[in-house]
Amino acid sequence: MIETAYQQARWSLTDLFPEGEPERVEAAFKEIQEKVEQFENSVRPLLKEDIAPETFMQVIQQLEAINRLAYHLYGFASLSFYADTQDQAAQTRVARVQQFFAEMQNKTLFFSLWWKQLDDANADRLMANTGDYRYWLEEMRHFKKYTLSEPEEKIINIKDVTGANAINRLYESITNRYTFKIKVKGEEKEVTRGELMVYVRQSDPDLRAQAYQELYRVYGQDAPILGQIYQTLVRDWRNENINLRGFASPIAVRNLINDIPDEAVDILLDTCQKNAVLYQRYFQLKSRWIGMDRVRRYDIYAPVAANAEKEYPYGQAAGMVLDSFREFSPEIADLARRVFDKNHVDAEVRKGKRGGAFCYPVDPKLTPWVHLNYQGRADDVATMAHELGHAIHAMLASDHTLFTFHSNLPLAETASTFAEMILVDRLLREETDENVRRDILFRQVDDTYATIMRQAYFAMFERTAHDMVYHDASVDDLAQAYLQNLHSQFGDSVEVSDEFRWEWVSIPHIYSTPFYVYAYSFGQLLVLSLYQQFKQEGQSFIPRYRKILATGGSEAPVKVLADAGINVLDPVFWQGGFDVIRGLIDQLEQLPIKS
Repeated sequence: MIETAYQQARWSLTDLFPEGEPERVEAAFKEIQEKVEQFENSVRPLLKEDIAPETFMQVIQQLEAINRLAYHLYGFASLSFYADTQDQAAQTRVARVQQFFAEMQNKTLFFSLWWKQLDDANADRLMANTGDYRYWLEEMRHFKKYTLSEPEEKIINIKDVTGANAINRLYESITNRYTFKIKVKGEEKEVTRGELMVYVRQSDPDLRAQAYQELYRVYGQDAPILGQIYQTLVRDWRNENINLRGFASPIAVRNLINDIPDEAVDILLDTCQKNAVLYQRYFQLKSRWIGMDRVRRYDIYAPVAANAEKEYPYGQAAGMVLDSFREFSPEIADLARRVFDKNHVDAEVRKGKRGGAFCYPVDPKLTPWVHLNYQGRADDVATMAHELGHAIHAMLASDHTLFTFHSNLPLAETASTFAEMILVDRLLREETDENVRRDILFRQVDDTYATIMRQAYFAMFERTAHDMVYHDASVDDLAQAYLQNLHSQFGDSVEVSDEFRWEWVSIPHIYSTPFYVYAYSFGQLLVLSLYQQFKQEGQSFIPRYRKILATGGSEAPVKVLADAGINVLDPVFWQGGFDVIRGLIDQLEQLPIKS
């Protein structure tokens, strides 16, 4: 395995704005404002039913140029804030940018409102020769019936800055300052959340319990406040989207944004619920391996052997990931290497930095940025592969416009999850130690649980919680509903202790992006199907897979998948992913349990 010279470091944002040159940032504010005013003054008189297609294209390209500069400024502010959420300068900048953007969006809002209300005949006439912009234009018109008047839309934009956006930023600032205390080998340590979560996958059952108890002790102390923040965001979502815009349900908003039929999401979640028994069977197996009558919620990610977990230096991990990518496709590996070479990875663990991991593609002309909190575990190596998969997806779609390079949310998890599977498959093939192979298989099922079932049940909780908040549920009522959600998910296979009632207040996605989470279930089950095709077809599969990724967000996801032979309205398709997982569990059940 090749070890690279890459080291953990803070990312560089120079490709957005040169470090230490605040005047460039100020100049960007001024340039955007000037371009927006020019757009408003010159374009508004042109927007008539008989506008010429050539003029219409010029308007779109002018709007894209404004948005490109705006995305750079927004990306710089956001990435600076995520690097240190406690930095007051970064906090101030991101708040200023949000306010500024709301004001600028209000000045260009007339274009999208005119476009949505245009009659179908003229809309079709204008879209006929728009090329790569076409799907973006079609998707905008999907929201026609849910669009308000221009004054109302402007009010919503402005109020969101000091409303939902500000409350989300407050949630991030509160929770990212948390530190946790844990006693390891008699020594008390103060750690970040990411560092704390290392212990939930270790072999010591008392340490696993201590880590979870400390996590929810800290979140539980602020739960009345964090719960009120959530209630406020849920009410805001309903006030705008149900009461004002007229959506049928809270989740229908996300489904339309994702351009996925409500029926497909219902079938996905129903299939997940029906397969909860599969993971219950798995946890019963795991209880026998770790010598318990019944695993506790503390133990669901426990290793089945007491061996010390292997650690992977950062440079070695990068080499493992790049090697596995190169074996699949040299092009994929070269794209991933570009992210490292551009110094667009922030992998350090430090206080104040946002937890977790993500990829941020700002502009198709720029290499994406990848956020990690790397600590040397096998999980961290898989996360590196996952986030680099997102970056690869964006770079393969870089020939598209600013409005069409980023894929819809459910397909956005395709490349990332596939990248993890490439890595795991390589490790399984090269590993000669049967015990290590066993551990990799167990971890693979653990990860499918975390990505599919856990996320699906988060989405089911969100559906329940949005309804409960509408009917005046208290924070304690929501906590009790979450416990019921866990009991439904695990049945009798897992013992769930009371502090897990506060798990939901520790999930940033349900605050910032309601119903985002089902995209993980969608993506993982989709990739299980695609990966089976790859195993059967070999290299002939790669061009078809590449085409899915290179499409970006330039076509409807249902069409992209239909072209690949996948029908998202067919329960058999979703069940096929669970059948792959069942096969993994079957393999594990055949292994002799070693005491």
